[in-house]
Amino acid sequence: AASPSLSGRFQQRVGSCAQFLLLTEHSFAHNSAIMSLAQMALSWRKIKHDLKSELTEASLTGSLMSIVTGIIIIYLVFSQIAAYRTLNSETTVALDHFSSNNLNPRATEDDLLQINFNFSFPTLSCEYASVDAMNFMGTHDAGLAASVSKIHLDSKGRQLGPHKDRKEKQHSVDEVHEGEQKSLSLTKADWDKTRRTYEILLVNFYTPWCHWCQKLAPVWEQSAKALGEKHTDDNLLVLAKVDCTATESESLCIKYRIDAFPTILVFRKDDTGTTQHESYHGERSVNAITGWAEHFIAQAKKAIPASRSVDSNKDGVADSHNGVGCMISGLLHVQRAPGMLKIQAASDSHDFNWETMDVSHVVNHLSFGPFLSEHAWSVLPAHIAASVGALDDKVFSSDQHIPTTHEHFVKVVRHEVTPHQGKRDPVVSYGYVAHSNNIQKAGEVPTLRLNYDILPIVVSFEKKYQAFYHFITQLCAIVGGVFTVAGIAASLMDKGVQAIRKKQELGKLG
Repeated sequence: AASPSLSGRFQQRVGSCAQFLLLTEHSFAHNSAIMSLAQMALSWRKIKHDLKSELTEASLTGSLMSIVTGIIIIYLVFSQIAAYRTLNSETTVALDHFSSNNLNPRATEDDLLQINFNFSFPTLSCEYASVDAMNFMGTHDAGLAASVSKIHLDSKGRQLGPHKDRKEKQHSVDEVHEGEQKSLSLTKADWDKTRRTYEILLVNFYTPWCHWCQKLAPVWEQSAKALGEKHTDDNLLVLAKVDCTATESESLCIKYRIDAFPTILVFRKDDTGTTQHESYHGERSVNAITGWAEHFIAQAKKAIPASRSVDSNKDGVADSHNGVGCMISGLLHVQRAPGMLKIQAASDSHDFNWETMDVSHVVNHLSFGPFLSEHAWSVLPAHIAASVGALDDKVFSSDQHIPTTHEHFVKVVRHEVTPHQGKRDPVVSYGYVAHSNNIQKAGEVPTLRLNYDILPIVVSFEKKYQAFYHFITQLCAIVGGVFTVAGIAASLMDKGVQAIRKKQELGKLG
């Protein structure tokens, strides 16, 4: 009975010892984990104050390096702060994937580009200034359905009023004049005397080879006859003519810059050397010319106020005015493909002397795309804003005695500028670079040719501040990098100094 009791107590004690050992093992593991965490927490230890004097020593090299290091760190930190507060520009270039899909409602709009132009021609009359546009396939009048306007200019470039094209200029083809000439044939020799004799002199500048001059000749003589018969007792007005091919009168045509035939000018007795002479652009018939001349007779008699612009038939279009130049402006919608805008003299009632034709001009404005708002202009950087009208206010002059054609080659690029403040859509503009050239060649028709090529790329431009995480990273890199480099430099300097001292102690320095 005693033996089983002892066995049970023994097993009980063994179990208690096992439980104690297990608890001890768990406690040891727990303490080990705590020690590991403590070691991690104390991994950044600092040297005790008592040991600093034993482990480190002051030196002149270290002092200088510390000062230099501090100055460099301060400079770099302030520079990084300034860079963080500065707007940075970011530019990207991509292909312009404008759509030509007919299923897209904006396809037609996206395929077209607007051209805005304004040119001033000091010596090209609006009466025969012609505007033509064509694309690279040779299609003419590409985009001319949009508005193009002309304004008459005087010799000083001042605007006189809008030009209105006549629906059809009437010409008398059945007039015949026989007998003596009723109009005066003038040369340089009798020019000044004739001008002093009559209050008003109406002069037809012509050439014998001009088809339209030949048709006007009998009309002019009949008009001179009719006026002479009606006004026999006064010297108020006379009709005259000048042959621009004759040696004795050619200088008059050069003086008054006659390059279109026939040209009819008005000369008044009280005109000065700087006076603008009116030119006649009405119907070439006896009734029209005599009716127009009667207005000048009435002006000479003080019956009506003097005027440099006369509308004798009251059709709203001036029969004569003193405009010698023309301002041509408008906008075209063209395909996004290479093309050309051409301006030259063309008329169904004149012949031209191309040797004296002058297409000197001023580019008042040339731009591509829709007109920009004030907000858009404020967003565009200076270099992009300048490229929007790169040719604006440029003057291109011709040699008066050599036919000159002016060519402008323009490369157009689309810009998208994203404002840096707020969430706004990018501002779209079209800038361009231009190269201009003059062609001077005998037989060349003087022309202004604007050749444009729209490049299929988009230049995106955005200004933004540096990211904050990038700023913090840069600061850490500055501090750590400067200290590391300074430590390396100081170590090299110390080793160099020690090496020199050892050589000096051994007497090897010489």
